Amino acid sequence: MRIPLVAGNWKMNKTVEEARSLVANMGRELDDIPRVEKVLCPPYMALMAVSAMLEGLEIGLGAQDMHWEGVGAFTGAVSPRMVAELCGYVILGHSERRTYFGETDQTVNRKVLAAHAHDLTPIVCVGETLSQYEAGETIQVVGRQVREGLTGLDPSFAPRLIVAYEPVWAIGTGRASSGDNAQAVHHDVIRPELAGLFGMETAQAIRVLYGGSVTGSNAAEFFAQPDIDGALVGGASLKKDDFLAIMRAAAI
Repeated sequence: MRIPLVAGNWKMNKTVEEARSLVANMGRELDDIPRVEKVLCPPYMALMAVSAMLEGLEIGLGAQDMHWEGVGAFTGAVSPRMVAELCGYVILGHSERRTYFGETDQTVNRKVLAAHAHDLTPIVCVGETLSQYEAGETIQVVGRQVREGLTGLDPSFAPRLIVAYEPVWAIGTGRASSGDNAQAVHHDVIRPELAGLFGMETAQAIRVLYGGSVTGSNAAEFFAQPDIDGALVGGASLKKDDFLAIMRAAAI
């Protein structure tokens, strides 16, 4: 049985003090919610402060990206060795990284392999743009991102992998996909691609999340789908009541 996972991606929001305040305000209530794996992904600058506040709580910590090299002359980059000192998770291939920072399926793949090498659990994002969606290219685009982003990954590590389907047209737009549409992509595209890479049994063990304008009011629609195993939450993860509502919906 796949345990639901909900991760909050804070993106470029919250100073260190603001991050402390948010965790202080909702951390204990998050911790009390049973039957769901919980992860917070604050900005790099707040990772150490949030890590200290999560001590003693069953809440994981993740980074929002990382470089694939362990050390080197990569000004401004953060290595997997640095992330692994504080975090158990790392988001890779988010559409904003692909759109604004030139991320490709090949660089995502290098980062996924580096996450494996440094014992980090990657949350690998895939999803089509609005123009690709309207052109009926969802199957081709999402399938390619899964195949090329995960190629070469050791099958023994694959069950730890987390995939997040985030249609780009739904991220931060208030226009969430429907539960049925997201389920179709999870069941008909992502799991078959995972099965092609790792075998059917392993594919069924990998958790696949939905992301894109998930809120406390629509989360249950997604979590009711058999192939949706939780959510990667953006803006709503910055709002205590909304994020707690999403967590509770996942735990039912």
